[in-house]
Amino acid sequence: MENKQLILVKRPKGFPEQDNWEYKTKAVAPLEEGQMLVEQQYVSLDPAMRGWMNETRSYIPPIKIGEVMRAGTVGKVIETKGTTRFKKDDYLVGWGGVQQYVITNGEGYQKVASELADLTTYLGVLGLTGLTAYFGILEVAAMKKGEVVLVSGAAGAVGSVVGQIAKIKGCKVIGIAGGKNKCDYLLNELGFDAAIDYKNESLRKEIKRNCPKGIDIYFDNVGGETLDHALASLRINARVVICGAISQYNSQQIEGPKNYLSLLVNRASMKGMVVFDYEAQYDQARIQMSKWMKEGKLKTKEDVYEGIDNFYEVFLKLFSGDKLGKLILKIIK
Repeated sequence: MENKQLILVKRPKGFPEQDNWEYKTKAVAPLEEGQMLVEQQYVSLDPAMRGWMNETRSYIPPIKIGEVMRAGTVGKVIETKGTTRFKKDDYLVGWGGVQQYVITNGEGYQKVASELADLTTYLGVLGLTGLTAYFGILEVAAMKKGEVVLVSGAAGAVGSVVGQIAKIKGCKVIGIAGGKNKCDYLLNELGFDAAIDYKNESLRKEIKRNCPKGIDIYFDNVGGETLDHALASLRINARVVICGAISQYNSQQIEGPKNYLSLLVNRASMKGMVVFDYEAQYDQARIQMSKWMKEGKLKTKEDVYEGIDNFYEVFLKLFSGDKLGKLILKIIK
């Protein structure tokens, strides 16, 4: 049995090029005691992947040159040896990377209930993106009923869930997205109160129009100029959650916020969040979000493409905006 892998061979300078990776095929090694072989089925594509390619450490170590491209995955156990944490035919979510097969002792993997939800859901709403939204808005932002919540990247995998949870909890929600289709999606399918098309509207004017008394919570997935406009409209005791900064990931020189003094004037706070800090609470969050999904209060949308050979083409969609919801790659066509 042969395993096709996507290997990081060169660190990008600015926007990644296709030659930053190479495909390599190697024989699957025999299992050792306590190991299992997982056949990968789906790979999660996330903006954070770009940061993991840099040489500098972020919240987790960078991918080493010569290593398989890091990615969240869901797959099926097809072989075990000796005593293992999981059984043959179990479906697992974990960090298998962009490859067809992975050998693991199970550390960092969790069993998923494939009979309760589609496998792709465990990379989206019930995966790290959904969990990021859940803990980011409920724990880090400490959202309260009746507050005004502004979300950037609102049609993406995290932002779309943030906005829906805020609506479930009785908040006014305004989403920022690029293009009429995405804004219509926020309004007509997800139930946002308003949507701002940053590609065709003035962010400054539209934020003021939709939030005339200011913002209580800004959930930031974008950074850059969008963050500056949000900071200019904070209310007293507002909270800014820094979840991502996709506008900056491919910049060789990061631009920080210019309106940070608004935090002082408004006694506001700005805090970064990483979902791994809440690992002990994942199951609790999944139970609650599954309940909301069954009740029709929380909707999910996955943008699924096929073929490991198409990784780069699909990866580009993270930064072009040519997607809705969670971006996923099916390993085998």
